[in-house]
Amino acid sequence: MLNYNPALPEPTLFQDLQMKEVKPIMKLVIRGKKREFISAIGKSLNIILPTEANTSTQSDKLTALWLSPDEWMIFSNEPNDENTNNYETEKILNKSISKLNLGAVTDVTDQFVLIHLKGNKIYELFQTGSPFNFNDFQNKKGAVTQTILARIDIIVHNQDKNAVNLFVRRSFSQHLFSWMNDAASRL
Repeated sequence: MLNYNPALPEPTLFQDLQMKEVKPIMKLVIRGKKREFISAIGKSLNIILPTEANTSTQSDKLTALWLSPDEWMIFSNEPNDENTNNYETEKILNKSISKLNLGAVTDVTDQFVLIHLKGNKIYELFQTGSPFNFNDFQNKKGAVTQTILARIDIIVHNQDKNAVNLFVRRSFSQHLFSWMNDAASRL
């Protein structure tokens, strides 16, 4: 792995809204349909994949986000050691999923940036630039949605009432962060 260059500037705080990049964090997209696929994930990682739309599950080390009926994003709950590229989870999944032709494992660690937002004004910020109605979403811990914010595709994971993980493609991350800074300054 190359030296990690942060996609975003230092953490930002506006009134009661904090935004910061969580780096580096392992992110994998897995795809599969067979019952054996879901069983292999459970046995290999000790996590049950969410099968209900727009939900997530969490273990001590990993979180799994439902993206579609046959697609999930799995990410690490803790930042990785910057000096190593030892993604044991990816190795385990390649051995138990890909090599057995049960599904596919794709490392999207460098493709997606994880921005953690914390504070009382998160959903006010989202409502200024997204067509998605966050009224029910904000009260459902573990809820997941894929939507648009400032015309940019994002994945939002509700960790708690006032804490959200936002995944955005790296190529759009600086623009989105800039937009969020500007919009947050007007809340």
